[in-house]
Amino acid sequence: MHPIGLALPLIIALVALALAFDFLNGLHDAANSIATVVATRLLSPVQAVLFAAFFNFSAYWLFGLKVAETVGKGIINKDVVTPAVVFGALVGAMTWNVITWWRGIPSSSSHALVGGLLGAGLLHAGPGAIVWGGLTTTTVAIVLSPMIGLTVSMLLFMATAWVFMRVTARASETVFKRLHLVSAAAYSLGHGANDAQKTMGIITVLLYSQGYLGTSFHVPTWVVLSCYTAIGIGTLSGGWKIIETMGSRITKLTHHQGFCASAGGSIMLFAASAFGIPVSTTHTITGCIVGVGAARRTSAVRWPVAQRVATAWVVTIPASAVVGALFYAIARLF
Repeated sequence: MHPIGLALPLIIALVALALAFDFLNGLHDAANSIATVVATRLLSPVQAVLFAAFFNFSAYWLFGLKVAETVGKGIINKDVVTPAVVFGALVGAMTWNVITWWRGIPSSSSHALVGGLLGAGLLHAGPGAIVWGGLTTTTVAIVLSPMIGLTVSMLLFMATAWVFMRVTARASETVFKRLHLVSAAAYSLGHGANDAQKTMGIITVLLYSQGYLGTSFHVPTWVVLSCYTAIGIGTLSGGWKIIETMGSRITKLTHHQGFCASAGGSIMLFAASAFGIPVSTTHTITGCIVGVGAARRTSAVRWPVAQRVATAWVVTIPASAVVGALFYAIARLF
């Protein structure tokens, strides 16, 4: 019998697990897309999640699939991936996401997935399984993305403050309300273009490893649509604890600041997606929010909260790698 027939029930179960991770990603990272519009009361929470879900899904028609290809074959060698590796990676990432979601900590789903994949891949095939070039690019981008977002958002805030210096407060507030809505939509597009594609990469490498794609590594259309649907539904489910942390506990935002934070984050995400680099949307928007807060005055940022978020980022990859390796080992027993 053809090996694909033997593996079909397992493949279906793992694809369902991957889509569950994508749903959880949307739930966990809903705050990334809508924190600024909720914090400034530009939209109600319900309006905001509907808004974000729509633009998350709309990314399908506007962006390529470079990020999916990087995750699928640029972190762990696609030729050594097995169903047990995929299982370990997904469960490792999901476990950490649930823990941080429950605690209201905006950690990175990207970190969690990379960590889970590394832990399971290393235990399966050793250091030789790692694609060091892709991993280095990804980890460097993960470190730089909040710093670049912070800098761009801070510069945007200072530049727009200078441009609107002679405009009345009421008139400028009206303009920034409209601009804020546009920038929030752009950020949601960037979120959909980067985050949903990570799960596409996992499903695609799974299908490739089992012979479903032949000798060509490509992302099937049904995988693309399924992942965008799952992350959109997850976003609709909200993530209110994390939204509170992102939208109000780090710093209080005005429409001017919200526009600059979302615009700075959008620029970062669009650039990363264009080059196929999977970055942390959580990192990016947090850096942007800190940037616009500090541009007003450094005391406007609640640094202990920001430090708590940063601590979660540091431990996410090793923690999810350990859990990913553990569940890989459990899967190998069956």
